[in-house]
Amino acid sequence: MNIFAYLEQYDYEQLVFCQDKASGLKAIIAIHDTTLGPALGGCRMWTYAREDDAILDALRLARGMTYKAAVAGLNLGGGKTVVMGNAKTDKNEALFRSLGRYIQSLGGRYITAEDVGTDVHDMDLIHMETDYVTGISQAYGSSGNPSPVTAFGVFRGMQATVKAAFGTDDLAGKRVAIQGLGNVGMHVARLVKEAGGELIVADINDDSVRSAVNELNAKAVDVKDIFEVDCDIFAPCALGAVINDSTIDRLRCQVIAGSANNQLAEDKHGDLLHQRGVAYAPDYVINAGGLMNVADELEGYNAERAHNKVDGIYQIIENVFEMSRKENIPSYRAADRLAEQRIDQMRRVRSNYLFHEKSLHR
Repeated sequence: MNIFAYLEQYDYEQLVFCQDKASGLKAIIAIHDTTLGPALGGCRMWTYAREDDAILDALRLARGMTYKAAVAGLNLGGGKTVVMGNAKTDKNEALFRSLGRYIQSLGGRYITAEDVGTDVHDMDLIHMETDYVTGISQAYGSSGNPSPVTAFGVFRGMQATVKAAFGTDDLAGKRVAIQGLGNVGMHVARLVKEAGGELIVADINDDSVRSAVNELNAKAVDVKDIFEVDCDIFAPCALGAVINDSTIDRLRCQVIAGSANNQLAEDKHGDLLHQRGVAYAPDYVINAGGLMNVADELEGYNAERAHNKVDGIYQIIENVFEMSRKENIPSYRAADRLAEQRIDQMRRVRSNYLFHEKSLHR
């Protein structure tokens, strides 16, 4: 790939390649935009077929984090780390400590966190070399497992999306089809049940499905049939790109609101949902609770304060749909526009000259 042309096209600031022969570290740190503050984004460990795939993944994910932080109202930019390797067989202490030294060398421009293929233990190893890491053990003042907080934000975003579609945010009697019952999806299911919703669930893990059926009185369907169930709300809480050419015409819902990342396979699918009157909660807005939660660690973690920030996802989703209605644009474009407006405003504000004592010595 033509790396510099790609960086210029999407306004990236920095791309860092990290390697350590002794530990086997091969990693890429992408920093997209630090207008609002230091770039925060998770550390993903994955087996990539090609180096170009790893680079592109890091770049796309970093840009997504910029938009997520901006629309969430955080004073953070977007970044991402991708470690090339098998998360089950290639992990070792030296690898993550070496990565920690690379992160430390960036002087606070980038802060890492957990992501696919990494966990709290890995973050603790990075923390041995740098303070620029979140999601570490609670013994160090961290927030612990972010899944319940992320799920709460998804639930509040779901309520706001339901209000946009039906005029009320009451979930009582609403049929909610949840695709994926992982850590976040199961917590979302419990919150929906508590709010009086009726659950239809699907997951590749039979144990998770049985738990939802027994504990929450959910109706189980096969994973291949979840798109076609007659429901009010479809909640993708597993893989990305689930709204695509083969699924979009099978959907029987008026609302799409779930925790999965990158739910739209292409922008055109967001356009089609808008044309059909389906209220879609942009994924990086509705699932921002996890980011809000770990971002609070940077201030000295306070659970009540973090909870209140995540509760604000309701209002952010309302703002997205308000812009969508006023300008007659799809909700995903409205979310992008809100993020871009905030970044542009702060870029202009921060271009103003501020006196600094070091100027006297030049």
